[in-house]
Amino acid sequence: MQPIDLVLLWHMHQPDYRDYKTGEFTLPWVYLHAIKDYTDMAYHLEKHPHIKVIINYTPILLDQIEDYSEQFIHREIRDPLLRLLATPDLNQIVASERLLIFKSCFLSNHLRMLQPYPMYKRLYEVFQILEKRNKEDDLAYLSGQYLADLLMWYHLAWTGESVRREKQEVASLMAQGENFSHVDRLKLFNLIGELIQGLIPRYRKLADSGQIELSTTPYYHPLSPLLIDFSSARDSESNIILPTETTYPGGRSRVEFHLVSAMESHLKRFGAKPNGVWPAEGAISQSLLDVFTEHGCQWSASSEGVLANSLRKSNPNQLLERNRYLYRPYQVHGSSKNLICFFRDEKLSDMIGFEYAKWFGRDAAEHFIQSIEQIGHNALPNESPIISVILDGENAWEYYPYNGYYFLSDLYELLENHPSICTTTYSSYITSKRCTDMATLPALVAGSWVYGTFSTWIGDRDTNNAWELLCEAKQSFDLVIQSGRLTYEEQIEAERQLSSCESSDWFWWLGDYNPSEIVTSFDKLFRNNLANLYGLLKLPVPAAVLDPISYGGGNPESGGSMRRAST
Repeated sequence: MQPIDLVLLWHMHQPDYRDYKTGEFTLPWVYLHAIKDYTDMAYHLEKHPHIKVIINYTPILLDQIEDYSEQFIHREIRDPLLRLLATPDLNQIVASERLLIFKSCFLSNHLRMLQPYPMYKRLYEVFQILEKRNKEDDLAYLSGQYLADLLMWYHLAWTGESVRREKQEVASLMAQGENFSHVDRLKLFNLIGELIQGLIPRYRKLADSGQIELSTTPYYHPLSPLLIDFSSARDSESNIILPTETTYPGGRSRVEFHLVSAMESHLKRFGAKPNGVWPAEGAISQSLLDVFTEHGCQWSASSEGVLANSLRKSNPNQLLERNRYLYRPYQVHGSSKNLICFFRDEKLSDMIGFEYAKWFGRDAAEHFIQSIEQIGHNALPNESPIISVILDGENAWEYYPYNGYYFLSDLYELLENHPSICTTTYSSYITSKRCTDMATLPALVAGSWVYGTFSTWIGDRDTNNAWELLCEAKQSFDLVIQSGRLTYEEQIEAERQLSSCESSDWFWWLGDYNPSEIVTSFDKLFRNNLANLYGLLKLPVPAAVLDPISYGGGNPESGGSMRRAST
């Protein structure tokens, strides 16, 4: 078989859950993923120092991790669920706080994160019995001890497998199982603080050693091609229905703002500008690549569907053979030769994201290796394949036994010892002698890593409505800024709020195919962000912003947090 270069890119992202008006975190996902997934991913790399990967942290996620670190330092917790974990007397909390515990502490994949723990399962069964009786007073009778045990088990279930193996206090608390005291809760609370505060330094150390490359994403994770031009959605879906507004006002300059801010943030945190950019949702267009080129990006990446659509446009009558076109670097015609594009293998990426969770860890790791080997066997003598496996680095693991511990351990072990597979990073590959099989893509069809289109974020009633609301808010922003009514500090605050409104995440969750509870949360977050923006602009909030956009009602795979590349 031909030697293989393998790039594993783990994308870490959460939108900004902070309410800029109150300073409170509205959802706990940043700190929960920090103590489970970001911690475990660092651990596996530390245990396998010869494995090289790319870690893509979005700047807005890193901001929030640092925010939590500061909260622990100053002992001023602005996350209500985390604050409740450390509250001395849970018998004295108000009804809204009790409701928050009930609504939050069963949100997980029950198969892997609740059912394996008998005491946690019993707490859930008690809750189900009382909830089915549909009497609010029944839940009010649950004691402070019940609430303490529930808070403890929820947070214990969200600790990473590496934490359980390395921290004796976690194993002891899990063995105790019930009747957790305030002292017990503070033990776990303090450990959470320790894990979060150590997180960025661990990844910085891995980067300094050369084991990982740290890449970035435009700051608040905007769907950049759509900010630049809504009609880019028609590259891959000619009949898609677009919002009434033809373009997002000043979209290109907004994308540049997100990109430049991300690069400056990366330089400040890690001592160097990033060489590469993973665009939010793997979404690219020719106009976006032009922005990347202008700002000195050396590489970017997207997905196989985007590459296939682009090749079909240039060669409509040619039968394309996957092994011949996918596993090579590309330059895009019309873009600078200094920007190199890579496209992920959707099958292998989705196997990790969705399928291997159902396998034994060793079997899954061996199957992955065999799949890589098969690509090497199918390569021609003059080819030097580079395989890109790119996926969400946080949401998949709660569907694996033990948070993917055995799969990742076995996968990294097999890769470390494989004679023909070399894990690498894009920056290392580009500067090596192996980067020779460069191809030119005659034309680029805009698209993303979901279906090769933008249909997840635009094109139906709910998402188009959201874009209309955002466009109206941006028009108001522009008028107020041009008027000179705001002080410099007020302008900065308003732009920060606008940036959060521009995140792709709000649009991801809108639609009938997503779960109602999550749709309601993200719909409300989006509209609260818009309302806060109008407040910062000293304008009344339009009535349309107060009405729900979407209601959900679906039951998608993986709870909707991830989607396969194709249906």
